[in-house]
Amino acid sequence: MKTGKSFIVGSAAAMMLAAGGAQAADLPIKAKPVEYVKVCSLYGAGFYYIPGTDTCLKIGGYLRAETAFASNAIFQNATNGAAGANNRLSNYYTSRARADLNVDTRTATEYGVVRTFFEGVFQWTTGGVTGSSPTTYTGDAIGGGTLGVFYAFIQFAGFTMGKAVSQFDAPWTNYPGNNFDGLTGGGGTVTGVNQLTYTADFGQGITAAVSLQDPTLYTQSNLWNVSTQTAAGVVTGAYGASDFGGTRSPDIVGIVRIDQAWGLFQASLAAHDNHAAYFGATEITGHPADKWGFAGQLALSIKNIPTGPGDTLNVQGVYTNGASRYNFQSLAPINYAMYGGSNLAGAFQSLGFAGVSDAVFANGTQQQLTTTYGFRGAFTHNWNPFWNTAVYGSWSAVRYNATAKGLICNGAGFVELGIAGANCNPDFNISTLGVITRWTPVKNLTFSADLAWTRLDQKFAGTATAPAVAAIAKPAAVYQLRDQDSVSLLMRAQRNF
Repeated sequence: MKTGKSFIVGSAAAMMLAAGGAQAADLPIKAKPVEYVKVCSLYGAGFYYIPGTDTCLKIGGYLRAETAFASNAIFQNATNGAAGANNRLSNYYTSRARADLNVDTRTATEYGVVRTFFEGVFQWTTGGVTGSSPTTYTGDAIGGGTLGVFYAFIQFAGFTMGKAVSQFDAPWTNYPGNNFDGLTGGGGTVTGVNQLTYTADFGQGITAAVSLQDPTLYTQSNLWNVSTQTAAGVVTGAYGASDFGGTRSPDIVGIVRIDQAWGLFQASLAAHDNHAAYFGATEITGHPADKWGFAGQLALSIKNIPTGPGDTLNVQGVYTNGASRYNFQSLAPINYAMYGGSNLAGAFQSLGFAGVSDAVFANGTQQQLTTTYGFRGAFTHNWNPFWNTAVYGSWSAVRYNATAKGLICNGAGFVELGIAGANCNPDFNISTLGVITRWTPVKNLTFSADLAWTRLDQKFAGTATAPAVAAIAKPAAVYQLRDQDSVSLLMRAQRNF
């Protein structure tokens, strides 16, 4: 009896301990405090602290849908290739959809703000055709598209390192008031160029910068060896094979900028090394010596002019010698081949062709630097908070010295074409005039229509007996040499965020 009683008491105690343990195990564990995202007001609207850090982050971008009419590109006039052929291979329209994403981070340190910035684009563009019977489609594939890196740079203690807009450029890069991509008359690296830059801020809106930037894609046009010239190349605007050597020196850029409430003034200088490869296929053929070219640019912006609140006038002018891309910015054509009708008996059609180079040489000779000069600008008027219109334009000239003209005009291609003597002058002018109207019905959503006219003022005269150009279905025939025009229209919708 005593043993049974002890067993019952012990079992009850064990059950109570077990129950107590279970209740203790069921008690909730205290959660860690939630780290809410906080607004960072140090660098303007849209920045937030990354949780657990003192780094501020901003994410932005845009989505754009656009169609260009009477062009095979967005957004250029019909100045070369299938577009310039002005035949059944030319597009009546070309369209594109693009999504842009940018990420901006900033952290305050004892050395100043450390900033990183990235901007990339995803886009799909309709293509065109080349050749004839059969033709070949060129453009983005079904479900395809392209990825582009515009900017990727670090800023620290006055230094900028990575891919950013060239310091040479005016603040509006290629666009003083337009959407049109092809304006000449100044530098423009709107998709960024690799660089190492130091910027000094003197206060009162005055800054100066010195920069080393990569020339290989954005600031080289052509180094023509005219000894390799062909008639087929000449009629596309190529007066020889481009003969660049490997990189030797970055471009050296310096600027001074004054930024005030009334507007802005900027002076830019650039030095560019023209480094050719060999005259022939091997080292023993020799090579021309390097020659340094240069570019100088002045830019002026005047804000809030008397025509209305927010109205702006942006203008710039440039002079180059051996550095033509600082006039013919990175998105502008540097080869022109435009066809049209002819009123000359015996001529199949008319043709205007021209080409841009940094320098010209032939086997056994030295480089002859090419000179260019030009300007561009725009006036923007705000009709009301929802509508504005900009009138814009550009004009540029390309000039070859007497030695360069002799090398070009005595080349095998021009001899075959029958262009000689006073009829052979590779100088040319290129100009554009346009108007754009924008409607912004709600914040960050804009619809625009941009109409642009481009004129090629070439200096060749007479006729050319040209070979066939199979890529654009042009037959071997006699063509009248004369100036050409092109007009195109861009319709765009863009949502910024």
